[in-house]
Amino acid sequence: MSTRKISIYGLLIALAMVLSWIESRFGFTMMVPGMKLGLTNLVVLLALYKIGYKDAIIINFIRILLVSMTFGNMFSFFYSLAGGLLSGIVMIILKKTDKVNLVTVSVMGGIFHNVGQIIVAMVVMNTVHIAYYLAVLWVSGIVAGVIIGILSAQIVRRIPELNI
Repeated sequence: MSTRKISIYGLLIALAMVLSWIESRFGFTMMVPGMKLGLTNLVVLLALYKIGYKDAIIINFIRILLVSMTFGNMFSFFYSLAGGLLSGIVMIILKKTDKVNLVTVSVMGGIFHNVGQIIVAMVVMNTVHIAYYLAVLWVSGIVAGVIIGILSAQIVRRIPELNI
């Protein structure tokens, strides 16, 4: 692995960790438990659009691992991992189609992040009855996805390709 690649990975992971800390510290959560703005998705989208699919998944996984170890616990790791992997896969598929814009990719990422977390919650709690909560989380996923998507589109437009 090149020094440039390690440096870019490190910077993006550090940025994602800082954004995660800011979000948890200053309460950018929305009105219902479990709802967040998803500031770290700015980094995932930047990596996806400026570096590549595999790099975005690796950066997101390392970020999830480090944030869970630093600010969370084993449960937060599994919730974040399920949401992050599912949303990452959906965002990669949508981006590869070249038929949707970055904001739509972000919105779908937000929605599927919530789906992944609810699936883990259903397994942990051994019930399907919490699936109703998806309706509430989808609203937040759409709102947060639009906000993060608009910000990400501006950032992606202004940053040159990160060839690594």
